Amino acid sequence: MVCVALGLIQVQDGRYGLTPLAEDHLLESSPTYFGGMLDLYITNASLWSFDSVKRTILTDAPQPYGAGELFQSHAAQADLARAFTWAMHSNSMGPALVWPDTLDLSGNQRMLDVGGGSGAHCIGATRRWPHLHGIVFDMAPVCEVAQACITRDGLQSHISTQAGDMWQDPFPAADLQFYGQSYHDWPLEKCQFLTRKSFESLAPGGRIILHEKLLNDAKTGPFAIAAFSIVMLLWTEGEQYSGPELSIMLAEGGFVDIEVKPTFGYWSIVTGRKP
Repeated sequence: MVCVALGLIQVQDGRYGLTPLAEDHLLESSPTYFGGMLDLYITNASLWSFDSVKRTILTDAPQPYGAGELFQSHAAQADLARAFTWAMHSNSMGPALVWPDTLDLSGNQRMLDVGGGSGAHCIGATRRWPHLHGIVFDMAPVCEVAQACITRDGLQSHISTQAGDMWQDPFPAADLQFYGQSYHDWPLEKCQFLTRKSFESLAPGGRIILHEKLLNDAKTGPFAIAAFSIVMLLWTEGEQYSGPELSIMLAEGGFVDIEVKPTFGYWSIVTGRKP
């Protein structure tokens, strides 16, 4: 009954069967299979408790992996990095197949996905704009997962990986830089650092794209995004931002022609161009 109410199961001629929604997200054979994210939730079930939220607030520190820092834990333990990357892949593939339809990328040649995880967004972009070459820039264990996803989709000639540290290493050359669910991991000053670094590394005419679930302009909702900001409190240093907040970051970093474009569900992109 609950699965029917949720739209995952349908009843036809007295028989139960999966709805198209369930087939999209609950079948492992589907490109938008959500199982990796569900596995992450199950493995870290204790993180979602009231005690965990209380401890996070009182200590002003996120609580993943027994109160370890998320990305330092991934750098030190490759198995955690791989599991997290597969989870993010299942979370990203659906919107990654949609946002490339909202922009004209015919004039771009190289897309750098900074902290690109599994390469989901490069996969979505190069499927829609096959002239693009995508570069997934992330830590080495993450690039291993990305290479597996790229190979599985037969896109080795369209997407490459490069291991590196986005805080310390220079960015590979590209005329389009993409951040998928990256800014919400960090406080304002770190987002400003990344914005400046992108601006400085792009040639004139280069584009930046931020892909996020945005709060409304007053930061009073929607409820799902406000609740997701609690997830950021538990996992990272960051929070969910609004469209105006990210637009101001880009403008202060030197970008022009800034736009906020809703794309899919709660997802949006914020994009600007280097003059």
